[in-house]
Amino acid sequence: MNRLSIFFGLLVVALVVAMSSIYIVDERQKALVLQFGQIKAVKEDPGLSFKIPFIQEVVYYDDRILSLDTPEIEVTPSDDRRLVVDAFARYRINDVVRFRQAVSTGGIRLAEERLEGFINPQIRAVLGSDGVTSNTILSSERSALMSRITEAANRQAQNLGIEVVDVRLKQTNLPDQNLDATFARMRAEREREAADERARGEEAAQRVRAQADRTVTELESDAQRQAEIIRGEADAERNAIFAEAFGADPEFFEFYRSLNAYRAGLQGSNTTMVISPDSEFFDYLKSDQGRNGRPDAPTGVGDAPAGQ
Repeated sequence: MNRLSIFFGLLVVALVVAMSSIYIVDERQKALVLQFGQIKAVKEDPGLSFKIPFIQEVVYYDDRILSLDTPEIEVTPSDDRRLVVDAFARYRINDVVRFRQAVSTGGIRLAEERLEGFINPQIRAVLGSDGVTSNTILSSERSALMSRITEAANRQAQNLGIEVVDVRLKQTNLPDQNLDATFARMRAEREREAADERARGEEAAQRVRAQADRTVTELESDAQRQAEIIRGEADAERNAIFAEAFGADPEFFEFYRSLNAYRAGLQGSNTTMVISPDSEFFDYLKSDQGRNGRPDAPTGVGDAPAGQ
C-alpha cells in the first residue's frame, strides 16, 4: 500500500514537472523565456515549447497592431490660429528583447506612456512648423503631415522595440474660448449674405413690378385709344344715320328729337322748369302738328327746341 502511494505521489510530481516545463505560444503572441530575470530564449513562432520548470518563466507579448489614443493637445500653426487636436496611433512590438529591456516589468502601460511622450511633441512640432497653417491641417495635405509625425515618432520608438505604424488625427477643433467668436463671425457672414440675397430679390421684384405696371399702362392706353376710335366711328355712324333720317323726313326727325328732350328734361317726380309758356320747347305738347300747327312758327330745321 505504501509503495502504491509513493508511486502515485511520484507520478503526480512527474506530471506537475512535465506540465511546468511545457508552454504554448499563440500565433498572436511572442514569448520570452526568463531565468532569474535574464532573457534565455525568444519564441516568436507559434507552437509548443519547453522550459526548465520552476527556474524559468515565460512572459507573453501581443504581436498584433495595437492602438493608442493620445489626449487632446493644443497646437498653434503658423497663422496663429490655435487648434485643439485629438490623435491616435497604431503600433506593434517588433523587438521583444529590446521592449523587455526598455520597460522591464512595466509592460504595455509603461510603453504607451513613453510612446505618448514621443508622439505629442512631434504633433506640436510638425503642426506648428513654418508654412503649416490651420487650413493646411484641415485640407488634404494633412496626410503628408501625419506621415512626417509617424516617421519622427517611429525613429524615437525604436529604442522601445516598438514600430509606429501610423499616426492620425481623430478630430480638430477650435479652443472653447474661440468657438463663440467664430460662430458669431460665421453667423454675421450668413446674415450679410441673406441680406444681400433679399436686397437682390427685392430689386428683381421692383423691376418685375415696374415692367408689369408699364405693361398695364400700355395696355390700358392702347385699349383707351381703341375705345375712342370705336366711339368716334360709332358717333360718326350715328350722325350719318341721323343725317340720313333727317334728310328723309325732317318733321319726324324734329319730333323724335323733341321727345328725347322731353324725356331728358322731365325726369323724376319733382322736376321744376322755369320757362316761357310760348316757348318752342312745348310745341309738341300744345299741338300734334308741331311747328307747322302754329301760324307764326318759323320754318326750317335751324331752330332747334330748347333743351336739345
